[in-house]
Amino acid sequence: MAGGSAEWLVNHLKRDPNLHFMTNDTTLFLGQWVRSPGVTGAVAPSSRRLAEAVTAPVPHRGEPVIVELGPGTGAFTAEIQRRLGGRGHHLAVEINPKLAEFLAARHPRVEVMVADAATLPGLLRERGLPYADAIVSGLPWAAFSDRTQGELLDAVATAMGPNTAFTTFAYSFAKRLPPARRFRRRLESVFEEVVLGRTVWGNIPPAFVYHSRRPRV
Repeated sequence: MAGGSAEWLVNHLKRDPNLHFMTNDTTLFLGQWVRSPGVTGAVAPSSRRLAEAVTAPVPHRGEPVIVELGPGTGAFTAEIQRRLGGRGHHLAVEINPKLAEFLAARHPRVEVMVADAATLPGLLRERGLPYADAIVSGLPWAAFSDRTQGELLDAVATAMGPNTAFTTFAYSFAKRLPPARRFRRRLESVFEEVVLGRTVWGNIPPAFVYHSRRPRV
C-alpha cells in the first residue's frame, strides 16, 4: 500500500467515533504496520498483562543489562523501566527509525538504537558489555524466513551469559500453523530449555510467552 493510502487509513480510523480506544501508540503502530507489515509484525501494541509476562526475568536487584529487541512503541519498555526502577542499563534495538524516535522521546532513560537485532553482539561489545542479563523480544518471528530466524537467534545466543533468560511471545491462534511450529523447533535447536507460558487472554489477540535459557554449544 502506498504511503498516501496508509496515511488515509490511519486518519480514517482516528476519526471513526466507534474506535475511541485508539491511542497515539496504536495509530502510530498501525501506520507503520500498513507500510511494512513484515517488519512491524502487529497492528497494535501489546497489553500490560503480556508485558508483565514477557519481562518477568528482569532482575529486581543489582545493575542488570537488559536488551529489548523490536520494542515498537514501548509496551514492554515501560514495564522493563518500572521493574528496573532506575537501575542497570536498558538497551532497546529498533530497526524502524520512526518508532525508535517515538520510543526515545517517551523513555529518555533507555538507550534506543536504530539497528538490526542481528548486530546485537557487536552493539554490546561497543559499549563494553560482555553479555545481557535478560533479552526481551517483540520481534515478529513467524514473519521471518528460516534463515533470518537463525541469524537473529544466533545473535541472541551469542549475547547471553550463563544465567541469561530470553523471552519472546507468539499469538495463540497461530500456535499450530507451520511458521509458528517452525519457530518453536528453531528455538529448541538453539536452547536447552524452552518453556511455554500460559495464554494471556487479556491481550488482543491472546498470546503466550516462550521462556528460553542455556544456549546449546
